[in-house]
Amino acid sequence: MDLANGSSSQNVILLGFSDQPWLELPLFVIFLVSYILIILGNLTIILLCRVNSRLHTPMYFFLTNFSFLDLCYTTTTTVPQMLVNFAAHTEPSSYGGRVAQLFIFLALGSNECILLMAMSSDRFVAICQPQHYSTIMHHRLCFQLVAISWFSGVSTSVLQSTWMLKMPCCGCHRVNHFFCEVPALLKLSCVNTVTNESELFFNSFLSLLIPMTLILISYCFIVRSMLRIPLVKGRRWAFEPCVSHLLVVLLFFGTANYMYLQPLSPISLERGKMISLFYGINTSMLNPIIYSLRNKDVHCAFLGLVSKVPSLKV
Repeated sequence: MDLANGSSSQNVILLGFSDQPWLELPLFVIFLVSYILIILGNLTIILLCRVNSRLHTPMYFFLTNFSFLDLCYTTTTTVPQMLVNFAAHTEPSSYGGRVAQLFIFLALGSNECILLMAMSSDRFVAICQPQHYSTIMHHRLCFQLVAISWFSGVSTSVLQSTWMLKMPCCGCHRVNHFFCEVPALLKLSCVNTVTNESELFFNSFLSLLIPMTLILISYCFIVRSMLRIPLVKGRRWAFEPCVSHLLVVLLFFGTANYMYLQPLSPISLERGKMISLFYGINTSMLNPIIYSLRNKDVHCAFLGLVSKVPSLKV
């Protein structure tokens, strides 16, 4: 039955770890704690970047948007769905609802790819052309880059979600996953999906490999410029923000490339489910830590904010 022809009565069951029930309670606790840390960490980054005037720079403007994306990503697509699955076990839901979840997932994921590329361009200008930084990275350009990332994410999601809706599916289906991803949903089709898999690979190539390649090229120029800095202290000051960004890039693109740039098979889907645990939760939880751990500006902003709260004064 084809959803494109108006049928939305099909049910989808996300199995998760239903075949290993002994894992459900400890994973529920781990995911709940991780989700709380994700919310607290990213909200703290957003709050600090908004209230502290020293953080009103392009780098922290992009970081604020990145933290907001992480909050939306985990809240609307991954963690709550995982928690519901553990609590309600194999509760069925409509195929249309799952595709809506897929649309948001793809839009935010594609958005994040372009935003990470925009953040690398900011670091490239700051290190390779510092004398022109304020002229090039003005507020209008920053807003334009963020707008482009949202437009690109929504456009990519519309294309992929549309051809997913056109796929013929029949009956009630069990998906061996925690939430709806394209590789898992492709297995619901009653027809040969070779063409769809080729489209998925092509779209993933555009959305993942091209931004990642451009980011790595920009870092080649950044490293070359840094080697020209005579003082070791100056090199460390310039590269510390880059290290944080590069770690996030490797975490995000490494797991996403593994999921979407390999042939679909039962083994790859099973491994993909485990990888989803990592990039669905850990990357969003680690991002605030990575960006703030060695960042003196964030430390000072946090201490300044705490000092303004009377109840927290010693």
